[in-house]
Order: sequence, then C-alpha cells, then structure tokens
Amino acid sequence: MRPIAATVLWPGVSPLWAVGDWRPDEIRLVTLRPGAPAVVTTGPPPADPAAEPPGTVRLAVLGRCGASDAELAAGLATARGGAVHHLTTWPGSYTAVLRTGPRSTVLLTDLAGVLPVFHTPYEGGTAYATAALPLADLVGAPLDTGHLAARLACPESPEVLGESTPYRGVRKVPPGHLLGIRNGRAHVSGYEPERGGAPTPREEAPAVRELTRALLESVRCRVRASRGGTGRPRLGADLSYGTGSATVALLAAAVPIAPGPEGPPPRQDEGRDDEAPAPRNGAVKGSWARPAGRRPGPAAPERLTAVTLPEEVPPGAELELPRLRQLLVPSPLPYAELAALSGVDAPPPGPLTDEPGTALVAAARLGHRFEAGGADHLTGYGARQVLDGHPARLADLVRAGRARRLAAPVAALAGAERAAATGAFGTLRTPLTVWRAAHRLARARYAEALDDAAVRLTARHRTAGGGPGERSTAELAWCVPGPAARWLSDDALSAVALRLRLAARGPAPAEPPGARRARQALHRHAAEYRTLLHAAEQQGQRLHAPFLDNQVVRAARLLPDETRLQPGARHALLRAVLAGATSADLPPGWGPHPDRTTADLAGLHLAADGLTALFRAPLLAEAGLIDLPAVHTALASLGPRATELPPDTVAGLAELVSTELWLRRIHARRHGSAWTGLPTPPRPALARPA
Repeated sequence: MRPIAATVLWPGVSPLWAVGDWRPDEIRLVTLRPGAPAVVTTGPPPADPAAEPPGTVRLAVLGRCGASDAELAAGLATARGGAVHHLTTWPGSYTAVLRTGPRSTVLLTDLAGVLPVFHTPYEGGTAYATAALPLADLVGAPLDTGHLAARLACPESPEVLGESTPYRGVRKVPPGHLLGIRNGRAHVSGYEPERGGAPTPREEAPAVRELTRALLESVRCRVRASRGGTGRPRLGADLSYGTGSATVALLAAAVPIAPGPEGPPPRQDEGRDDEAPAPRNGAVKGSWARPAGRRPGPAAPERLTAVTLPEEVPPGAELELPRLRQLLVPSPLPYAELAALSGVDAPPPGPLTDEPGTALVAAARLGHRFEAGGADHLTGYGARQVLDGHPARLADLVRAGRARRLAAPVAALAGAERAAATGAFGTLRTPLTVWRAAHRLARARYAEALDDAAVRLTARHRTAGGGPGERSTAELAWCVPGPAARWLSDDALSAVALRLRLAARGPAPAEPPGARRARQALHRHAAEYRTLLHAAEQQGQRLHAPFLDNQVVRAARLLPDETRLQPGARHALLRAVLAGATSADLPPGWGPHPDRTTADLAGLHLAADGLTALFRAPLLAEAGLIDLPAVHTALASLGPRATELPPDTVAGLAELVSTELWLRRIHARRHGSAWTGLPTPPRPALARPA
C-alpha cells in the first residue's frame, strides 16, 4: 500500500513520500552519514536508494526555499543537536522534515498556516501528511460535522476549532508548531515563543528596514528560480488587486530573471559574443564570419506578465514600466458555475479541496485569472492580514498604558461609519463607542469573555451591521461569531457554545487579546489561501504569496502597534518598502484595494435561481447544521428587486454555499482514491453534531 503518484524520498520503517507534481528543484535532500560531510541533492533520489548506515540523519526541504546548499548542510548539523527553530528562518515557503533516526521524525509548520501538517493514529503508530484527506482515506475517518459547525459559527476562534479537522480523528498541527514522532507516538509543541504580557516599545525605522529586506528576499528567491512552461509565460503577477499585489509586481520587475534551461539547445555552429572569434573569411579586411541567425548583442530582459481585471483599472491610470507587460483579463463573476443550475441538476463538478473555503464559489473567476499568469505567479495575498493593525490591537495599547495613542486609530476605524451616520449625535458617538469597546476588551477576563460569547451565540445576538460604531466594536472581543452563524441550527449553535464554555474552564492565554485576534485572523486567511491553491492553481503552475512567508511575518511583528493602526498604514509601509528596495513608487492611481463586494453581489443576483435549487435539499440540513427556512428566506432576498445586501450577509452566504459544494463533492468521491491497495470500508451517513 502506498500513495498514488508518490516518489520515495527515504525508505525504511518510517518512509517519506513526495506526492503529486513536484518540480525537481522543489525537492532538496540533505544527508549526513557518520564520518562523512553532509551531502545536498536536488530532485527525487534514485529509485532504489542505498541502505543507510546507523546514525544517518536526513533533512527534506519541500517547496520554494531560498537557502543555499551550505546553509542547508549547516542547518542539518545544528538540528541534529535538537534545535530546529533555525530551519524556519530561510526565505520562501517550504515544509521541513527532519529524520534523526529510524523511528524519530520531526515536521515543522509555517507561522501563517499555508503549509499545515496533519496526523492520525494508524496501526499502532502515527501517520502524517501535509493534507488531511489522504489520512482520512487511510483510516476511513468519517466527516466531523461538529468541526463544520464550529467553522461556520466561529471561524477565527481556536477555542472551538482546536486541532480538529473536517475528518474525525485526523488532527491538525497549529501554525508555528512542530510535530514530533518518536517510536510511533506523536507530540506537538511550539517552536515560536508566545509573546505574553504588554508589548514592548519598538522603533519604526529598523522594523521597516527588516520588512524591506525580508520581502525582497522572498520575491527574489521566486524570481530567480522561476521556470517557464509550455504555452505559459515564465513569470507573472497580479497588479490591480491592491497595494500588496502591486508592490510584489514591482519588486519582481526589479529582480533580474536568470536564463531558463527550457529553451532549445544551441546549434553547434552558433556562438556567443563572449566566445573566441571565428576565423576570418578573407573577403573584407577585418571582417569576421558570423553564423547565420546569430544575434549581435545580449537578449532583452524577459518581461513580467502583470494580470489585471479591466473593471479594476483605476480611471485614467497608465502603466508604463519596461519590465511589466500589462494584460487585461476579463473574468466571469463569482457563482458563475451555479447560474444555470436547475432544480433537477446536480452541481457542476469541480476541484475537491482538502477543506471547505470561500474560494470554491469563485473558482472559475480565479482560475481564469491565473490561467493568464505565469508558470510562477506572484500574488499579494496576506498583505492586509500581515501588515494591518487588527482593531483588537487597540486593547493592547490600553493594557500597555499607551491609551493616549488611540486618538488617530479610533478616528480611522470609525471614519467610514461616521461619514454614514446622520446627525451630530451619531457623528460624536461612533469614536466614543470604539474607545469604550477597546477599554472593555482590555479589562475583560478570558473565561468571562468566552462564557459571554457562548450566551450571545445561542441567543443569536448580532452586532455587525448595526448602528454607528457597532461594526468597529464587533471585532473588539476575545471571540467573534462568523457571518454564517445566524443561519445555523439551534443544535449546532448549542454544540459550539458548549465548546466555548469548556474552553473557558482552561488556562487563559498569555498573549494579549489584540495580538491573539490578529494572529488568528492571519491563520484563517492562510487557510482560505490554501483552499484557493487547491481550487484554482493551474496544471504546471505555482502560485506564490511572499507576504505569508515566515521571515516576512516575523519582520511585520517588529512593527509598532501605533504604526499599524494609523490611517493608511499599509499603503505607507509598502511605499517605504518600494523606495528602499527599488527606488520606485506605485504609478499614480494604483494601489488601493478594490472593492470586491460589487462583483460578489452581482454574482449572487445572477445565480439566485441556482442557489435556490442548491439548497432545496442540502447536505448541510441533512447533517442538522443549518436552519433551512432561515436560509431560504435569505436566498429569497437575492431576487431582481434586491439592489444591495450588507457585507456580512454576502460573506455569510459565501461560507454556506462553499461548505455545501464541498460536502457534495466529498460525498460523491470514491473512498480510497488517494492510495493503492487500500480496502474500502463502509461509508456511514452524515452524523449530527454532538
């Protein structure tokens, strides 16, 4: 029994496989044998590797890693003594697997959560993987509807999600932790120290310099290792998707692209300008014979394909950069696959992802955009979550005794609602409401906050979308319900509330509430990005998110909270990064994050009939997760007369629809299709949450 499409990286009683379509330079192995120096190899090992002597230590680095061979060898030598933190400090996005003995293995996750690790008990030992679905196949794990309920109710709360996955018995290693397996037993521990107490004051200038260095190295290690594919540009980037994407595109354009190995081999009679001159032919004194078709000079630098949606080009904005080739790519609306769905039709087939995610409702839109990109396509995903100041960080400033720094951040958070408020009282009340909420969160005890969240959840009490100030204060809490919580059934909400009450009896985290909420928001966004990779990545393509790399996340943590919370902080930080790395700036009119609500709302209206058919007999209702009449009422509001919906309603519908689509695809999947020689166990029906 073995995984399908697997390559053995090392054999033995604890084998390691690389499953899927890996490029040769994405697999790097370091082997340290007794009495010999470390050997670094690139690509999969031979089909029949030689038996290793006792005491052999191995390190596998899978993904895009910017470390040199010498750094990998030194990293293995240091990790042999037990220290593993340094294995997570190299540029890029990768998974490190350390084997220090025949029955001792260590796997490290990343800080954001883009590259998770999963494990489950199996045959008296522990099976591990970087995807949960193959492990569920291996042990015949049924779906865990309690996890799905928690995911829909409180998607950013580790108190209700814990280490569970949509598959019962399959556990997830939290970001910033390692999975150690010794003699078949698994243990999870953190390799990144948890910051407790009040935040220490930090300087802005050195933090910006470190952010510039980290982001430039993350982009450079992708650009210099980019490899073209058949019928696809070699390197691409998103441009009109916000300041983060535009910054990554300009940084990539400033890095020279190395010649790729994919081109046709030169002819024997074709030389280079730096080679020895060919013999003179004697026709004209001083002339030299040149082979036909020889270029007189070096080739022009390869241009980077900058993908842009026509509707998101700023009015009057012109892009004239020598290394960027702007490509306008019209794409379908979200929910386009469901627009033609009737009452008797099944949902169209689509990619089966490891977990549900909102990328499933926009897979066609995203896939159309990425199809026009390069074989290595750079994106700005994660810039907002990594650089912005989460509203809950206001409470951290209060706890640190820096409440006088709240004036500008509070005004920025309340600005949009203050402009929408009517009357002088509403204008003055909004900043005051945010101010009071920040002080209330700073004084709140963890256990009492979780108990209160459980009560509010079961009472279906919602604050988002209310009067002035309520949208800003909704994020100022230890635990915040998700946008789809309003449509969950009473049983599902009660089960999630029980998890909150049990978590309230446990120890309180040492991390301040603002830093903790910001970190959990980053983890949720990284999980959504991972679902996007599974749903929209094209064959032979690699999508990259440099902002989610470990070294960029660590550099962003050095930024002072006051800097993050200032109005327009992210745009100012990225302009400083561009000025320090490229001496360039964003073209006029480019940068602000475009509003996606208009496209989402148009897609919902277009697919209103198809969504009604999808929820005529949904699996979510069969599992007892949703209040079906309430969902039907919400779908009825998508009729042609409806002009707009609140943002939280649009986000909640995306969560429901994507989860229903995922359930149908996982239910139609043939069990065991990830393995060869695996017996097929009986498939139980969906169980209601306990």
